[in-house]
Amino acid sequence: MNEILTMFSYGFIVRAFVSGLLISLCASLLGVTLVLRNNAMISDGLSHVSFGAFAIAAVFGLTPLYVAIPAAIIASIMILRLNEGKLHGDSAIAILSSSALAIGVTAISIGSGVNVDLNAYLFGSILSISQSDMIVSIIVCAIVMALYVFSYNRIFALTFDRDFAKSTGMKTDRYDLILAALASVVIVMGMRMMGALLISSLTIFPTITSRYLAHSYKGVICTSVVVSLICFVIGLVLSYVYSLPTGAMIVIVNLIVLLCAMLFSTISKK
Repeated sequence: MNEILTMFSYGFIVRAFVSGLLISLCASLLGVTLVLRNNAMISDGLSHVSFGAFAIAAVFGLTPLYVAIPAAIIASIMILRLNEGKLHGDSAIAILSSSALAIGVTAISIGSGVNVDLNAYLFGSILSISQSDMIVSIIVCAIVMALYVFSYNRIFALTFDRDFAKSTGMKTDRYDLILAALASVVIVMGMRMMGALLISSLTIFPTITSRYLAHSYKGVICTSVVVSLICFVIGLVLSYVYSLPTGAMIVIVNLIVLLCAMLFSTISKK
């Protein structure tokens, strides 16, 4: 307990705790829609695009967020548009993610004189979360919460039957764009702590776990949020106490909880 109290005496830990909680909340909410629509890997693709944008911003001395957020939003729009053509979702995501990753690595290689910590971009760094990142996280979380509170029925219809939602007069393309844009911002913000290779876990693990524990859409949403927040807190504390990577510990805790949920579901059925 003394170590935990000491942990929160550091400003960067407090910023990481607040930002991480809000990002975990947003990622779990958006992850329910992405996973249930079989678009879970879009978060992985957007994280690779964000990595490329972060790398380019670092090489040219630009503010990373001002470059990564627009790039991720544009990439999410491109994925939606490519899905309407001959490319399926996975193909579109694979093309964009691999291309962006290659561009990012090349940019870092060309700008060899620039001090760029590649591991921080790939696996995250809790020290990189600033006061402005925390403020942006608060704003994004407020927007995501407002969307789910005031458009719950529309999101429900869009998640399970897009054609039915469109037939009722719902502007499905607009909501697809809004959800994709918000997912892009959440991915970019989460990369500061989780890294490009681990951030997709925040959108995927909680939803998969909640599907083993809940049996309704609302139950999946609530359980996903609770699981996401608990796993984040435990992962953050463990990473501080044992001096381990924060992002990796959060993913490992999520994995353990998922395995426990699967075991519980199997036993309860028998």
